[in-house]
Amino acid sequence: MKQIEIKNLTYSYDHESLAVDHVSFSIEKGSYTTIIGHNGSGKSTIAKLIIGLLEAESGEIFVDGLPLNLENLAAIRSKVGIVFQNPDNQFIGATVRDDIAFGLENHCVEQEKMDDIINRFAEKVNMTRYLDSEPSHLSGGQKQRVAIAGVLAMNPDVIIFDESTSMLDPQGKDEINRVIQELHADKKMTIISITHNIEEVAQSDHVLVLEKGKVVMEGDPKEILLQTDKLIKMNLDIPFSVKMQLELAKNGIKADQYISMEGLVNELCQYNLKK
Repeated sequence: MKQIEIKNLTYSYDHESLAVDHVSFSIEKGSYTTIIGHNGSGKSTIAKLIIGLLEAESGEIFVDGLPLNLENLAAIRSKVGIVFQNPDNQFIGATVRDDIAFGLENHCVEQEKMDDIINRFAEKVNMTRYLDSEPSHLSGGQKQRVAIAGVLAMNPDVIIFDESTSMLDPQGKDEINRVIQELHADKKMTIISITHNIEEVAQSDHVLVLEKGKVVMEGDPKEILLQTDKLIKMNLDIPFSVKMQLELAKNGIKADQYISMEGLVNELCQYNLKK
């Protein structure tokens, strides 16, 4: 079932060049889709168009069959949550608890129900012990986990991660990617992740590759990430396991191509056993 449909979408910031150039794609309900591309390729612009922060010049956006327009804007925003790049720009409350509560208050959730909701989603992102902490005392990864809890508390059908790990250190990136994987494992939420992390792409169900505002590649990550020549030509990264396979091939060791280290390690173990 298609949860999001994008049809012939265009957008320009300067009314001269197109930041999003006649883009069309769909996202299945419960799927995990990654969107990659160089800076300026249109990735974040598409995210902002989907939640109505920007207004398309032409084309159509549908969420659960609802066309994105002024009449349906509130309904669509209740279905789609977004976690932005900079966690410091997302905090509103004086404490973690206050911050998660903010969205609930805006949605007129009854006070007696609020604490249970806050505790449940703080636990989901492993932030229960920090509920009464000030945001300034948290690490970048912890701040992003709080931002995710705040979005999850709103019970959206879709959550968009807009380069939400790009400003984090390696530990913070791992923390957020773990949360994304756990959400995906639940299979109850549609996930869209705009990312530069090619290893995250390898774990998704579907990948879109953007260049100069256009979708230039789309499909199963196992197919897309093995098209190394095309990705390198676009100055995009390739999985470490694929880099290893290319180096092994130069030294006469041929292995089937894998986009995960686990698959490559298993293959090499079998190779050694055969020797």
